[in-house]
Parts: sequence; structure tokens; C-alpha cells
Amino acid sequence: MKKFGVLLATFFNIGRFPIAPGTLASLVTTAVFYAANTYLHPSLVVQIVAIVIIFIVGIPAASVGEEHFGKKDPRPVVIDEVAGQMVSLLLVPYSIGHYIAGFLLFRFFDILKPFPVNIADKKIKGGFGIMADDILAGLYALAVIHLIMRFWPNLL
Repeated sequence: MKKFGVLLATFFNIGRFPIAPGTLASLVTTAVFYAANTYLHPSLVVQIVAIVIIFIVGIPAASVGEEHFGKKDPRPVVIDEVAGQMVSLLLVPYSIGHYIAGFLLFRFFDILKPFPVNIADKKIKGGFGIMADDILAGLYALAVIHLIMRFWPNLL
């Protein structure tokens, strides 16, 4: 069971990539989310259910990852990036420009960690804390994309 938890936490070993594993996990997630939305056309409910499932499964997986790697929020644990990146792409038109913006904005907010992302990152322990700060970063990215779409519709 522990091996499966680590496999999920590392998003099927993408987190073991030596350079920028979180960015790679976000990029793969963006590509998969784009392909799924373009070809399968899942409803908003299906997309939200997928995010909720990844979040719920990600909590114990991230905790197992912390235990396995012996540190708080270790670099190879990237299941949180998967969930956060998916949040940033909700209700975004299926265009390359919008998805690139979602990817870049999520990475920006995940790295910068503005309030309250920074509080979640520092104060909430274990798998829930690992997952929570990326969900919040995803919400920031989602808000900015929708503001851009509202006020500068031709930008993306």
C-alpha cells in the first residue's frame, strides 16, 4: 500500500524527475486536461468530481510521500500540483492560449505563495496542507484568467 501511495504522490513517478518536477507535473496535467476537454467534453460536474477525487486521494498519498521521503512537502510529491493545475483550468475555453495562461499563472501563484496560500503552506501540516496550498494557488490563477477573459477578452 505504501508503494502505491508513493506512486500516487509522485504522480506516477513524474515527481522523481530531477529538474522542476512540480512544473513538469503541471505541464503534463495541463496537456491531459486539454486533451480530455477537447476530445471527451466532460461536463463541469465531471471536472469538479475529478478534482475532488484527486484532492481526497492526494491527502493520504501526500502524507505517505512525506513519510517516505522524510521531509515536509518533499519535491517529488507532485499530486498537489495536479489538483491545483486542474482547478486553474475550470471553465476556461479550450484554447492553447488559455491553457498556457492557466499553466503559467498557476506556477506563478504556486511559487510566489501570496496570502492565504502562504499561510496554508506554513500552518497546515501533513497531506492536507500539501494539497490545500496548491488548491488555493489554482483558485488565484482561475480568478486571474477569468478577469482577463472578462476585461481583456482578446488577450488570450
